[in-house]
Amino acid sequence: MTAILKAANLHKSYRMGQARLDVLKGLDLTVARGEFVAIVGASGSGKSTLLHILGGLDKPDTGHVEFNGRRVDRFGPGQLNRFRNRKVGFVFQFYHLLDELNVLDNVLLPAMAAVGTLGWLARRPSARKRAAELLEQVGLAERIGHKPYQLSGGERQRVAIARALMNDPELLLADEPTGNLDSKTGNGILEILENLNRRGQTIVMVTHDDRMAAKANRTIRLADGRIV
Repeated sequence: MTAILKAANLHKSYRMGQARLDVLKGLDLTVARGEFVAIVGASGSGKSTLLHILGGLDKPDTGHVEFNGRRVDRFGPGQLNRFRNRKVGFVFQFYHLLDELNVLDNVLLPAMAAVGTLGWLARRPSARKRAAELLEQVGLAERIGHKPYQLSGGERQRVAIARALMNDPELLLADEPTGNLDSKTGNGILEILENLNRRGQTIVMVTHDDRMAAKANRTIRLADGRIV
């Protein structure tokens, strides 16, 4: 299978006062197009740091990431913004929805960010149609006008997934997508991800839950900044 994502010799550390915390220590990773990969490990093993680097939200100290054969570290600021907006969809543990916007408008945000004001006026009707279809796909057609604070945790995560899919990304990155949910609700979120993968969506998911990871095509375990 064709590789969509490659990470080579990733090192990442942070300063904690006078001390240096080494988070990633020479990590290599390849993800094939259409794969569903789970990254598991204890808290502090480097899972979220790795995910942020893969999605261009953070930079490694050394090493690099390739997306479709192109090195992400060589992207200019505009290219990097387009990569994060159009090629990658992000799903976070804490949803990051805007309470002042309704469900539909939250899902529309990536499409609005992708074009200027004039471009948005032309694109708005088709974008609203796609957003509504995505919300129906995740079972929230009846919640389209609600505000996030009117939804349950599972419903908010479904909105976040729809938002991540808005620009039809090639890669979906999910950071502990069930971490704030009870097991039954978490299973519902995982079922959505499995269905997306069956339709060809490439997914890399960070989780601390081995039961969730078992649903992926492949599990990668991190410990002390390395794959074990």
